[in-house]
Amino acid sequence: MATYLEFEKKIEQIQQDIDAAKARDDKFALETFEKDLDKEVTKTFKSLSAYQKLQLARHPDRPYALDYIRAILEDSYEIHGDRAFRDDPAIVCYIGYIDGQKAMIVGEQKGRGTKHKLKRNFGMPNPEGYRKALRAVKLAEKFNIPVLFLIDTPGAYPGLGAEERGQSEAIAKNLFEFTNIQVPMVSIVIGEGGSGGALAIGVADKLAMMRYSVFSVISPEGCAAILWNDPKKVEQASSALKITPDDLIEHGLVDDILDEPLIGAHRDKKRATEVVKNYFLETVKELKKLSTKEMLNKRYEKLISVGAYSEEG
Repeated sequence: MATYLEFEKKIEQIQQDIDAAKARDDKFALETFEKDLDKEVTKTFKSLSAYQKLQLARHPDRPYALDYIRAILEDSYEIHGDRAFRDDPAIVCYIGYIDGQKAMIVGEQKGRGTKHKLKRNFGMPNPEGYRKALRAVKLAEKFNIPVLFLIDTPGAYPGLGAEERGQSEAIAKNLFEFTNIQVPMVSIVIGEGGSGGALAIGVADKLAMMRYSVFSVISPEGCAAILWNDPKKVEQASSALKITPDDLIEHGLVDDILDEPLIGAHRDKKRATEVVKNYFLETVKELKKLSTKEMLNKRYEKLISVGAYSEEG
């Protein structure tokens, strides 16, 4: 059963009418309802608020990292463990081929259903997850394999055990190490990009966002609780945080917006998968035209251009 958000209720009703017309084999009614659906989709999705885009980014039917990996990666092999503590299921690492191009994919996986959500810790990695990601990227560098990061997390896990095992150090080390990895790296926010949990696999030559993804320094709920002491002001916080792709590209924080289906990746997963695959392949093709030194210099310049600072004395 498809899940419809509050602002999609009219679309849900028309879809039910379409299903009923199909059951009756009423071709005239079917054609009319399909035209109505196209109009309603355009009307609804052309004027979404930041909060509505946040809801779409978190949609339970939205493709997760493993959905993309299984759809685009051929002859795949999963890499487990950080060689120090344990394997973190919140981060998945696969090596294989994408249309003949060797690729390493590192993604954050939220999990569907209670059992898998618990297994994946709701997509919140522990430090061993980020260390596993670094190990996979180092392996890719050794064999000259481009890397694709798929970001989708509420944030790094804030538990006591994670802090004891060096959560902040693991994230910081990835930020530092990834700046000098000598293979093309592409990072895509496919859903929710939360704080340092997203940044830890967000250092790349190109950082892109799906049309209905978000990237924020804190969750809107957390922001509302801190600024207004009222978690219910989440809509106001979503707008103030500037978390949408349009906001972030305007400030030069991301490079590209991927044109996922207007009705959302969760309604047309095949087309969304093609968008991700083609962006990765085209970007890698462009990056391969650069020498390693040119690529690393561009990556460094891109990173230091973020924010503003002044020197005194």
